[in-house]
Amino acid sequence: MNKYLDSLNWRYATKKFDSQKQIPEEELNTLLEAIRLSPSSYGLQPYHIFIIQDMDLREKLKAASWGQSQITDASHLIVFANNTSFDTDLIDNYLANVSETRDIELNNLQPYGDFMKSKLIDLPDNIKESWSARQTYLALGNLLSAAADLKIDTCPMEGFEPETYNELLGLKDKGLNTSVVAAIGYRSEEDDTQHYKKVRQSKELLFTHI
Repeated sequence: MNKYLDSLNWRYATKKFDSQKQIPEEELNTLLEAIRLSPSSYGLQPYHIFIIQDMDLREKLKAASWGQSQITDASHLIVFANNTSFDTDLIDNYLANVSETRDIELNNLQPYGDFMKSKLIDLPDNIKESWSARQTYLALGNLLSAAADLKIDTCPMEGFEPETYNELLGLKDKGLNTSVVAAIGYRSEEDDTQHYKKVRQSKELLFTHI
């Protein structure tokens, strides 16, 4: 089995973290860069990422996460917050970035911008929010894979109260909503889950070659 698949077999949703172990800054930056480089629809990245170490805040977030110890015991808590809505600024800012990064005249990008606006801007807000939330899961997937490659443990989590997270992080005023969180750090030796065999569907059940 190749190294990448070995890493994916090694990782699991860590239930107990070693609260004494912290992720080195260099490796944390690698994980954040993996998030930054994640794909998203049209490349728009309609979300913002919060990296939370403040323990007072994490204790409050733990209470809003059904008391799960990963929230406070992990080295860092990553909160993925999607845009609850957006307007043409999202697309215009992206095009300005493309223009600067690739040294392309902005007016040459207008047809692509008009195409994106025709597909996205008139959508109802609930559809926009659903679409942007799904983009955060692409970024989450990149984080999980990159962490496994570095032998850093993770636990993706949906078991929390988004409204309380939004209030504690002041997200409503920013037009954001907590979609998913990930605790990252190092497994505790007391976490029995690490010894369980990984359970996945067989290739025969999961894949259909056409």
